[in-house]
Amino acid sequence: MPGEQPKRGRLLFKGGSCIPPRSDRPEHVWSHNFVADRNHDGKVLRVSCFIDELRSKSLAARVARKLKATDVIDALCEHFGLPAFLRT
Repeated sequence: MPGEQPKRGRLLFKGGSCIPPRSDRPEHVWSHNFVADRNHDGKVLRVSCFIDELRSKSLAARVARKLKATDVIDALCEHFGLPAFLRT
């Protein structure tokens, strides 16, 4: 049996908070979410969405039966500029 792994510490931001700050300008905080549904044949469809939190605007969406990490990275890289924070 492998030994017990050490517990991970909390990720802290400025001010001692574990939660990233609210978005105060465009391109500051993005949200990423996966959604799954089934079509009339019973096959799974998955959607990967990126949203700018300040403007509540969809930046990118990918729809596929299988979404790999490279698909999510490609969708993120298509938009110009990177956010300061990315929430999932």
